[in-house]
Amino acid sequence: MGRNTRKRRSPLATKVVAGAAALAVGGGGLVWANFYASAHESDSSHHRTRSAGAQVATIQCPDVGQKLRNVPRGARSGVDKELARLDEQITEAYARLASTRQAQSGDSAYVQNAILGPLKSKRTAALDRIGINIRRGGGDAPGGLDRFAECRGMGADQPGNGDGNGQDDQNGNGGQDQDNGQGQDGGQDGGGQDDGQNQGDNGNGAAGPFADDFVDINDVQPNSRDLENGLAANGDGGSTGSFTAVCGVNENNLFNSDNLIVAPGVDNGAHHTHDYVGNQNNNAFSSDDDLAGADTSCQNQGDKSTYYWPVLRLQDGTQEFDANDLGGGAEGNVGKILKATEAEIKFVGNQQSDVVAMPKFLRVITGDAKAFTNGVANANSSFSCTGFEDRQVTDKYVLCPEGSQVVRTSNFQSCWDGQNIDSANHRDHVAFVQQDGSCPNDFQAIPQLQVRLVYDVPAPTVENGQVQNPYAVDGFPEQLHKPITDHNDFINVMDENLMNEVVDCINGGEDCQ
Repeated sequence: MGRNTRKRRSPLATKVVAGAAALAVGGGGLVWANFYASAHESDSSHHRTRSAGAQVATIQCPDVGQKLRNVPRGARSGVDKELARLDEQITEAYARLASTRQAQSGDSAYVQNAILGPLKSKRTAALDRIGINIRRGGGDAPGGLDRFAECRGMGADQPGNGDGNGQDDQNGNGGQDQDNGQGQDGGQDGGGQDDGQNQGDNGNGAAGPFADDFVDINDVQPNSRDLENGLAANGDGGSTGSFTAVCGVNENNLFNSDNLIVAPGVDNGAHHTHDYVGNQNNNAFSSDDDLAGADTSCQNQGDKSTYYWPVLRLQDGTQEFDANDLGGGAEGNVGKILKATEAEIKFVGNQQSDVVAMPKFLRVITGDAKAFTNGVANANSSFSCTGFEDRQVTDKYVLCPEGSQVVRTSNFQSCWDGQNIDSANHRDHVAFVQQDGSCPNDFQAIPQLQVRLVYDVPAPTVENGQVQNPYAVDGFPEQLHKPITDHNDFINVMDENLMNEVVDCINGGEDCQ
């Protein structure tokens, strides 16, 4: 497989590569932690399981980017780069956590003193620089930014508490369990490790997914998805038409681990690999002019929008093109990249009203790549199987019966503030419809983007609490490949005539493409 041309890595990124390479094993992945207790209890509302003991399997840090609401435009570039630096710091700290299990087993204070303490110091310096950038840009830096510096340990099956300030373990001792953070019996439970080598890593050193991250689609109740985010916007009233964008399934093999929305100008800003359809010049360094002048994979050449999402991989030991790269194997995203057999991209209307045109270069993110540590407030994308799509789950991967394919679905925010193409936290300028289908806070209804991806995935096997050859979405290393972290991204680069056609089709009740 190919990938797009990349800019030269920054010195900081090169440093991360060197650190990752020193820890690499077998298939290019790090020696990741896999502490997962077998005892659990079910929470039927989200098909969620919780461990009987809270092992320190990963690192939970406040998502500073979600806290910043008033960043002057002139300061956003510098702030975004510092936010990306915070992500790199977590990646480095998580790699150290995963590779020092033997040292941790002999020292109950090791995680705090050798990993979390130094991480806090680095984050404090980055937060100080964020404040400086905001003030230089003519803004007022939020007071007490340093309160977001502290990170804590959490278990492999503990969802974030969503308060944005990290989460103590059940013992309230800053992330260290009474068993030295190793799980019961020195890390031997649930496929842990006792000698620095992971015994339950699916054969390739990856951190998850685990057996309890999967659910048989037959065990999912119809219409049980209870998150408010991502409700289908259109219905029997309002604007009932649709517009389908036919843009392929990434036949051009355009991949990178950048994120132009969240981390513009930062190489490997996503820390995981994306599939791209539509715009063919999407990387961290693309300007709006670059996007407007690019080629597109869409049949309608007036649609140069960029549609992108984390790749789905089969963790079967395949050495992909990025097996030793940041965003790929060097950060635990390993195995065969699965290309969607179908990528249905559709814009629909609003239950209560007509829709208005999206502004050109509008940026929208749906879902949350850090939902495992952040909590589910922004979680959105869901998994299902063909023939069972009345059953959707957000925090489980699905096991489909023979002849059925895996489906990933993302329904985007469809209300716009009428002014901004982006916001400091990349969320406040758009919103989801309310329960009655109307837009909140005087926002305007815009066409709702719905992305449905279908995959022919070999069914994983789950035996004795272990999963063999699982599939998983790419993600930030510390997110442990949890399905709750699935997300989807969009930048509108339709020309004015096409956008008007989209609006007319939707408001006129027609189905167009």
